[in-house]
Amino acid sequence: MRIGIFSDTHANYEALSAVLEAYKHERVEEYYCLGDTVGYGGSPNECSNLVREIAKATILGNHDAAVAGRMDYSYYYEAARQALDTHASMLSDENKEWLRNLPYSVQLNEIGVHLCHGSPVRLEEFEYIFAPEQARECLPIYDDLGHITLIGHSHLCKVFALTTTTVEELPPVDFELRPDRKYIVSVGSVGQPRDYDNRASFTVYDTDRKRFEFKRIEYDIETAADKVLRAKLERNFAHRLFIGV
Repeated sequence: MRIGIFSDTHANYEALSAVLEAYKHERVEEYYCLGDTVGYGGSPNECSNLVREIAKATILGNHDAAVAGRMDYSYYYEAARQALDTHASMLSDENKEWLRNLPYSVQLNEIGVHLCHGSPVRLEEFEYIFAPEQARECLPIYDDLGHITLIGHSHLCKVFALTTTTVEELPPVDFELRPDRKYIVSVGSVGQPRDYDNRASFTVYDTDRKRFEFKRIEYDIETAADKVLRAKLERNFAHRLFIGV
């Protein structure tokens, strides 16, 4: 079975639409979203509606939790708080209720896949994993990890291979899982990449071949940026779409 995994759409309808169109050519049977459907962008309802329709399971992201009233975001910087407040006022009651009920993690034990938004350690704290020392914090729970744990949150594509005592960072390119390793993979961002590649990021995992694949697709950045500005959100949220950071 081929499953599609994507994350951090951040209310970017144009990017999400391009990703879902690209998935049609990947023979994907099931879709999973790793969270942060809202925040930053201009289309929170449209993106929520699409994710609700397509994804077999969706994980709670920190921006989702903030908009749904499930976490305190008073310590976020002003522009991010404004975007979350704006999205809370824009979202339909149905989409707010959907966000309020999303899980922090999902375990697909039959295929060895675990899903969460940030680190699987202290799930409710949404900690980042984008460096080996952060992945190393997962070694004490090694036995509880899936063969592959898929995360978002950092907006970066990252691969870490773990043994019971070691962590090795691998290049973020297509690879086949070894049976004697466990993996933590950050799948990048659909709607706001931060690796200086402005194309939307999405991924595919072939559960039969144990093969993980990274994908990128161009999308209509001009329209997405214009929607940010028309929603009267921080101008930099629009600008950074063009440079991928």
